[in-house]
Amino acid sequence: MTDDTRIRIFDTTLRDGEQAPGCTMTLAEKVAIAHQLARLRVDVIEAGFPAASDGDFAAVHEIARVVGTADGPAVCGLARANERDIDRCWEAVEPAVNARVHIVLATSDIHMKHKLGKTRAQVVAAVAASVAHACSFGADVEFSAEDAVRSDPLFLYEVLTVAFQCGATTLNVPDTVGYSTPDEYGALIAGVRANVPGVERATISAHCHDDLGLAVANSLAAVRAGARQAECTINGIGERAGNAALEEFVMALHTRRPLFGLYTNIETREIARTSRLVSECTGVDVPPNKAIVGANAFAHEAGIHQDGVLKNRLTYEIMSADTVGWNGIGLVLGKHSGRHALRAKTQSLGYELTDEELSVVFARFKELADRKKLLDEDDIHTLLLQQAILTTAATQMEA
Repeated sequence: MTDDTRIRIFDTTLRDGEQAPGCTMTLAEKVAIAHQLARLRVDVIEAGFPAASDGDFAAVHEIARVVGTADGPAVCGLARANERDIDRCWEAVEPAVNARVHIVLATSDIHMKHKLGKTRAQVVAAVAASVAHACSFGADVEFSAEDAVRSDPLFLYEVLTVAFQCGATTLNVPDTVGYSTPDEYGALIAGVRANVPGVERATISAHCHDDLGLAVANSLAAVRAGARQAECTINGIGERAGNAALEEFVMALHTRRPLFGLYTNIETREIARTSRLVSECTGVDVPPNKAIVGANAFAHEAGIHQDGVLKNRLTYEIMSADTVGWNGIGLVLGKHSGRHALRAKTQSLGYELTDEELSVVFARFKELADRKKLLDEDDIHTLLLQQAILTTAATQMEA
């Protein structure tokens, strides 16, 4: 029986993430990230948009061949609702043991009128024809109703019903422009569950953008309302303000499992490594205050916080840093740091100071910290060397 408490993670870093300005990657970089996503144990890798370019086709095909093994993730390609895109997509993903074709067509009035130039009836017909065509290859088919959040709900239900009846096994309800709020998005997912006949035999998916900073919150609202797949990117990269960040979504479910009662198969200890690899390949730095994977996510400078963490990490850390692949206690030494943090740092560098020596070093440390924002290990070594020289001189004078 299907475990209804497991949320499938659909990673679109290599497709939607790469569409962010400046995030273009080479084939070798994409394959390296795909291997790492497999180690992270995502359920689906959306490897690209094969019809967009020969380069995208080559990357999707190679990832399907080398990563899409029997024990690996499903490999997916994006296609618009036309035969040319779908044929190209299937050719690219076919080498994967679990190959998926992801068909997208807009359903909001604003998109149908100004972008597609199609009537509602034409959109319904295109969905039926394209999903049936993809299924004829034996592909696992996902259908996305682009701009679902701004669509007429009754028309959205009609389109998703047609997609399901024609063979789509995953129905995606995207907040394409990051417009929704958690209450609204959760209600829309609940509406799909209540108004699409047979939907209990499909997987409802959430795909949220971060234009209002609500992508992760909306994704969490979706799974609480019955969605069982979440579409995310590493570091939250993606068009405009980005997508729901995989690391934030996964660790919210992991950390608050008693609240959500849901889980993923993600190997969380690979999160930091994956984040760093994506940052290196795209050339986009992770902001230091970024949740889960930012340099400051598990760092503490304030003396009160440092003292608490040294006594019991649970005082200020709701999750363990090593759970996501960070090692050690992140004590950042600056002007807000206290004596306990300085002693912990000196001990980690191999120095054992008496209380009197620590007091002298701490006074000099505070003087230096007032002039310099943060102190690195070289600064601490210099302070300790100065203390050693003074102690030696004092000893010689006494002699």
